[in-house]
Amino acid sequence: MKTTNALWDRVGQWGPKAFLWLGASLAASAARAVNDLPGGPAVNQLDLHPPVTKIASELQWLHNFMLIICLVIFVGVFGVMFYSILKHRKSLGAKPANFHESTTVEIVWTVVPFIIVILMALPATKAVVAMKDTSAADLTIKATGIQWKWGYDYLKGEGEGISFVSTLDSAQREMSDSGKPSGDDYLLKVDNPLVVPVDRKVRIITTANDVIHAWMVPAFGVKQDAIPGFVRDTWFRAEKTGDFYGQCAELCGKEHAYMPIHVKVLSQADYTAWVDGKKKAMAAAADDPNKVWELAALVERGEKIYAANCQACHQANGKGAGPIKAVDGSPVVLDADKAKQIHVLLNGQNNGAMPAWKQLSDTEIAAVITYTKNAWSNKTGQVVQPAEVLAQRGK
Repeated sequence: MKTTNALWDRVGQWGPKAFLWLGASLAASAARAVNDLPGGPAVNQLDLHPPVTKIASELQWLHNFMLIICLVIFVGVFGVMFYSILKHRKSLGAKPANFHESTTVEIVWTVVPFIIVILMALPATKAVVAMKDTSAADLTIKATGIQWKWGYDYLKGEGEGISFVSTLDSAQREMSDSGKPSGDDYLLKVDNPLVVPVDRKVRIITTANDVIHAWMVPAFGVKQDAIPGFVRDTWFRAEKTGDFYGQCAELCGKEHAYMPIHVKVLSQADYTAWVDGKKKAMAAAADDPNKVWELAALVERGEKIYAANCQACHQANGKGAGPIKAVDGSPVVLDADKAKQIHVLLNGQNNGAMPAWKQLSDTEIAAVITYTKNAWSNKTGQVVQPAEVLAQRGK
């Protein structure tokens, strides 16, 4: 009691300062508070995501329908059970019935569950069949799961030939590493979102380069596994424009939490403009693998590629962490035989612990290798040209 009184005496001595400190703390907490993310998770969300496709709407209705049936069964079964216990207890003089079987009861408890199952199966089957109908798609996109990012290839329809990799924004990873999350789109922001037109049937073909991933966007009612060596498919038709978010829904390794999905749905006119701009940018960025680069230019480009693709595991200082090998001082990096490091990047090693990076261009691989050979303490002065990488592909 004396301790409590002393504490309140001290607060009294602080006077207005104590309340100012308390107000500042509450203001800081409010500043860190997050809001609902349109197209993504909501604060204290209980229901499914607001649907933006007919399939998602049907799944939400089916979900509620099943819950109602389960609730009716629950109330009915336990209602009869508790009624029987209370109404026919021994203290009221109830006498137990003495019989072996009842044909009527046998028929009832066989027919009624059968009817319930049929009532549940019909709409569920209808929804599943609709989810699997990927025919007559306006746009076909291959989504490839890569530890830990998504590769997108536009295979058919407007935008055919566009290809890019979608990676968690580097600032998001830095916030996670520092333990200071911020923003409503925390761990959902990517550098290159998947872009599709509104009110068009989009077929998504899924596969993976390394382990099992899963492409999931709740607002579309879509979740499809991406399995190495297999091709699966699903589809959606977004009914409104906007940004919609999902995540890899299959535990795929230590960076599983850093593999978001961002789909940007545009109007048809805006999508056509995006396709034109993207193709022009790809054409401008296309590199001649026979071009001979200077050391400084390759190092500058390689630093950006390292930050986007390698830094998450090997760290910005190249020291690695735990089982992740360091590239600073690595014998393979320092070796004068450049083919060794090229082989590692093209084919991976350690059973996928170091993934293959064949999705990068010859110039990008040459740049990042040149950067690692000349960064930190690795002052080798060695230059890897794109032609050397091209010569190693397919070996």
